[in-house]
Amino acid sequence: MSEPPLKAAMIPVTPLAQNCSLIWCTQTNRAAVVDPGGDLPKIHAAIAQAGVVVEKILITHGHIDHCGEAGALAAQLGVPIEGPHEADRFWIARLAEDGRAWGLRGESFEPDRWLVEGDTVTLGALELAVYHCPGHTPGHVVFHHAPSRLALVGDVLFEGSIGRTDFPMGDHAALIESIVTKLWPLGDDTVFIPGHGRPSRFGIERQTNGFVADRVLAG
Repeated sequence: MSEPPLKAAMIPVTPLAQNCSLIWCTQTNRAAVVDPGGDLPKIHAAIAQAGVVVEKILITHGHIDHCGEAGALAAQLGVPIEGPHEADRFWIARLAEDGRAWGLRGESFEPDRWLVEGDTVTLGALELAVYHCPGHTPGHVVFHHAPSRLALVGDVLFEGSIGRTDFPMGDHAALIESIVTKLWPLGDDTVFIPGHGRPSRFGIERQTNGFVADRVLAG
């Protein structure tokens, strides 16, 4: 059986159990760290265990548990940061303040590249599509590798739930629209890694999720 083009490992970090992900191209062994919110020694250990070379950091959105230590990790590894959408500049600017409030390490940073709908990011020989999915935050983005039927959705969607919209600049209607118009078209068989909790499939959530199942949204 041939090796899949992309592999992924989940690395729960911070007391909020945020799913930092290490994803890599099996052809080139080049990797990206997605949402390094904290616990950098754990992330370094996962990189070493996988035996990969990190070439960039990808950020889904600007909340402290997802990117509080992105700047520090980028400096340690000497790699660029790509994402999120610039609408999350508000959140990234207040990482130090939020870090004090949550008891986490947080440091503001300037991404090397802000992302917008329709962009792509490369990873070794692979290319991932970028979808702007506002709602949980205004600048939230999702990364999708179509050949692997895998999406990294941050806090847009969870197994059995959806992202919170009661934080500043949250928008429940926008979140539902993002899920229905951006995620569902990626296919029922697409596996997604959420920002918290276990992976699931879009098709399962369309059947069982109490917030966005087809029957729920149909009223």
